[in-house]
Amino acid sequence: MRPDQPAGGDYADRMADTPPGAPLPPSPPASAPPPDGSAPRMPLRRLGWRRFLVLAGVVLLIAACAVFMVFTLGESLGVEALLIGVVAAILPVPVLVACFLWLDRYEPEPLKYLIFCFAWGAFVSTAASLTVNEFSAGRFEDWGLPTALTGVLVAPFIEELTKALGPILLLVFRRREWSGITDGLVYCGLSAIGFAMVENILYLGGYGYATGVERYGPATGTMQVITIFIVRILLFGFAHPLFTSMTGVGLGIAARTADRRVRVLAPIAGLLLAMMLHGTWNLLPTLTQATGQALIMLYGFIGVMVPIFFGMVGLAVWLRAWEGRLTERTLPDYVRAGWLTPPEVAALSSLGRRHAARVWARRVAGDAGVKAMRGYQFAATRLALLRDGALRGLDRRPADRERTAREERELLEAISAYRSFFVGRDPQTPAGIWDGHRYHLRFPDGSQRPVEAPDEPVVPVPVVLAPPPPPALPPGYGPPGWYGPGPAAPWPPARP
Repeated sequence: MRPDQPAGGDYADRMADTPPGAPLPPSPPASAPPPDGSAPRMPLRRLGWRRFLVLAGVVLLIAACAVFMVFTLGESLGVEALLIGVVAAILPVPVLVACFLWLDRYEPEPLKYLIFCFAWGAFVSTAASLTVNEFSAGRFEDWGLPTALTGVLVAPFIEELTKALGPILLLVFRRREWSGITDGLVYCGLSAIGFAMVENILYLGGYGYATGVERYGPATGTMQVITIFIVRILLFGFAHPLFTSMTGVGLGIAARTADRRVRVLAPIAGLLLAMMLHGTWNLLPTLTQATGQALIMLYGFIGVMVPIFFGMVGLAVWLRAWEGRLTERTLPDYVRAGWLTPPEVAALSSLGRRHAARVWARRVAGDAGVKAMRGYQFAATRLALLRDGALRGLDRRPADRERTAREERELLEAISAYRSFFVGRDPQTPAGIWDGHRYHLRFPDGSQRPVEAPDEPVVPVPVVLAPPPPPALPPGYGPPGWYGPGPAAPWPPARP
């Protein structure tokens, strides 16, 4: 693993300042790597009957809502307008989804959960919101009030609540899949993109094409579709993801805190902020239409929405970098214990270094090496998140702490299997052993001497790890013990 950039002068200070503690599992036995670059998969959790019922219920709910939305839109728009609306509404979806997936590069979430959030927003949230909004508009009309109040008072509440319910279900039933605010932004953002896609079908196909065809013909309908596409999608396509990202921040905070009050209050605060922002956004065109003052919309957009948008973009970029630096904050504990080497931690701290590591892996081990390096990087990031959660005290129950210790040991086993693809395969670097404190290098003339780790490990040295001492696990993280020999060293370490 050879990063092209230095790790930074304070790397050694960060490693020294990281307090020891938390669970350190025993060394996995050495094993030959599979030929395809894969490592042993984590054991799958058994799906109990309760979880199966919940899963089946969610799938049926999404399917039923999808059928409902297709039937409702098809009946109100017609087949031709529906198809045109679908095609036009789908066009921006890959770009928006790619933006959120870009945030999730360090520790990508399982595809099934991403699809779930998108489908939840596209079908469940739209079905519930459409029903409630139509009912509310009817009540306002019966009471002699403007139906535009629906967009200001009702739509923000029901739409933000239903968009957030899908990610909330993931937080309740799959909390360990949440690594923080970044995951909250991704899950809630995809739910909002799904919602916006279906809502745009209604606007593009109904208010755009169908209305234009009914009044003046197909040419007018096409022009209205283009106009709505430019205004609603190209200019304001970020609106729904921006609103729901507030809820994502709250859910992400709740996922990484041990304080029960924060776990409850952070999502509520995020959801309320999303509703307020959504309501303000809907209020701007309502006031503009009621007063005839177009400057209200302009000033509201430039003075309120644009700063909030760029502020959220800046937060997302900062969080992405923070997630990359998490390995530098947590994995040095494993360096001191002999599980990892300083260069390995340095090579994980940025996407540029990770890419350089994959290039190096391809050079020394081919395509299988690249696959193994990707798996190694993913497992190391998961290990950093797992340890960070243990240090935060997220596992309150003994069963959770035991599971954390088990997952930590399994991740280290996977890391050891992946690493075996690279040790000793690069003829451009000296062979060596890392014992948790210093390198023991053997040079071409046969001499052998210990070498201290540099402050800036610019060129990682692929070395064999000397067996670390038996771990002393904190109470609640499983019994201390020795689970087998460590990886075999090619020669005894030299004495300093």
